Amino acid sequence: MASAAQWIEGARLRTLPMAIAPVIIGTAAAYGVGGHLFWGRAVLAALVSLLLQIGVNYANDYSDGIRGTDDVRVGPLRLTGSGAARPGRVKAAAFGCFGAAAVAGLVLVLLSQAWPLLLVGVAAIFAAWGYTGGDRPYGYQGLGEVFVFLFFGLVATLGTTFTQVLELPATAWVGACGTGLIATALLMANNVRDIPTDREVGKRTLAVRLGDEGARVSYVLMLALAILLPLLLVRNHPWLMLVVLVAPLCLVPSWLMLKSTQRQALIPVLKHTGFINLGYSVLFAIGMVVTVVLRQQA
Repeated sequence: MASAAQWIEGARLRTLPMAIAPVIIGTAAAYGVGGHLFWGRAVLAALVSLLLQIGVNYANDYSDGIRGTDDVRVGPLRLTGSGAARPGRVKAAAFGCFGAAAVAGLVLVLLSQAWPLLLVGVAAIFAAWGYTGGDRPYGYQGLGEVFVFLFFGLVATLGTTFTQVLELPATAWVGACGTGLIATALLMANNVRDIPTDREVGKRTLAVRLGDEGARVSYVLMLALAILLPLLLVRNHPWLMLVVLVAPLCLVPSWLMLKSTQRQALIPVLKHTGFINLGYSVLFAIGMVVTVVLRQQA
């Protein structure tokens, strides 16, 4: 029976910044529209995002484990593949998280009257399970990065903004693309580490399709594009230039991705990329708040 510490490790805490960052950006973009916030809705949006992230981590653990994909791993512990927990319990944990996310999401929709998000929420749960679950998991076909960008970039960010102000300003779109690219870069780093084992079991991730060198370069390009995107908004939101300050945080993980020949050495890149996304979102939020405050004082 898995210990509490193993269940926590199975939740993959290093990926959780990817769930928080879009909510921070989406909330900041909403503040730029109305100059006020609904904190309860922001907390609910964060809860939905976190529960979906943890749920998809457990679902991935279960599905890869029963397929044998995790039988030989370079990375951290997997509950199912290692035999630490029964597959049924890991699956139940995943669906428990999905159910809790659905409840929190329903409350959020009721409070905000953002009814179109009901369908979006259902799609998010199906996408979370379909990443490695079902008969034709899209994560095995090289589409994982596409769905991460969509759901942990666009959907999470724009959904947060919409529940606050019922509109989608340009700042929300740019921030959503930026945080989505960083989340996609994290998945790419994870999949580059697993290229040999994934190729062996027929898991055709985008990293496998691009090849080792191309996948590593794509990681760096995604981070660079994410940092440059807010510059499109500096004419009306000059303080968004602050986002550039996250660039130094990208140097070490980018160097590791481009130069390291040891797969084990790529594991810290996941943690680094999570911090990059948090720093990106906080700087984006500060830039939005300062811009609004200065305009109100003018």
